Amino acid sequence: MLRKIVNIDEELCDGCGLCVPECHEGALQIIDGKARLISDLFCDGLGACLGQCPQGAITIDVREAEPYDEMKVMDYIIKGGHNVIKAHLEHLIDHNEMEYYRQAVDYLQLHGIEYEITSVRSNEHDEKKQFSKNLNPHQQYACSCPGSKEIQLNIRDNFNEEYQTKSKSHLTQWPVQFHLISPNANYFRNADLLLTADCVPFAYPDYHKDFLQGKSLAVACPKLDTNQRAYLDKLVVMIREAELRSITVLVMQVPCCSGLYQLAQRAIEESEIDIPLKVIVIGINGEILKEIQIS
Repeated sequence: MLRKIVNIDEELCDGCGLCVPECHEGALQIIDGKARLISDLFCDGLGACLGQCPQGAITIDVREAEPYDEMKVMDYIIKGGHNVIKAHLEHLIDHNEMEYYRQAVDYLQLHGIEYEITSVRSNEHDEKKQFSKNLNPHQQYACSCPGSKEIQLNIRDNFNEEYQTKSKSHLTQWPVQFHLISPNANYFRNADLLLTADCVPFAYPDYHKDFLQGKSLAVACPKLDTNQRAYLDKLVVMIREAELRSITVLVMQVPCCSGLYQLAQRAIEESEIDIPLKVIVIGINGEILKEIQIS
């Protein structure tokens, strides 16, 4: 059957092993100095390991693969103990895989294994609670992964006169999504590229004025987008043939965003052309947390 599944570029993988503990399903192991997908049956294709690879060697592809088997995964999961069970259940909830979650709960109840989930949202109120093995698997839960944890943000109501007039758009091209753009488009020639994680414009209110002005744009999600090798290839072409002047990478503070500036670094290395690379990290409250001039 066709489904999403992890792909590991062995040439990029340096065997650091950071991805292995993030795959609670046990689909990844370090073998002969490289990360390996040991069985299609264990890989859920949800990409918890993506943001942990400093080399950007892990992507999500769609290909023929054996169906994911939650029961076989649970045989492995329970060997890790209480915390691994909890992390696996929250991982399924985080990605709204409620059918797999119900199968996991059935497995645990069948074998008499207790479990818990934290941070549940009910229909009547929102608060953190602890749940035991009697938890109703049909309820909806808040996310547990760092990049998608539920947070209530404070909306600022002290806008000054500057915000009472319509802001000017500084977008000068279309399309903007990385899979859709052509690296040979005229607007990339001798341009300053703004490579943006797709959550940034929603978090940072002055995105157009402070970042987009005077730049060409490519938008991507380093966690959820598939076939990121295509992104790398496009960036290399843009550096070599379009002769980009610089790359500015805008990411959120969440761990999974790190893959975007790693992608830019690798593209510069593969192009063998040294151009300025700057990384700006945006907080979920809309503030600039960090600016780093990498090259």
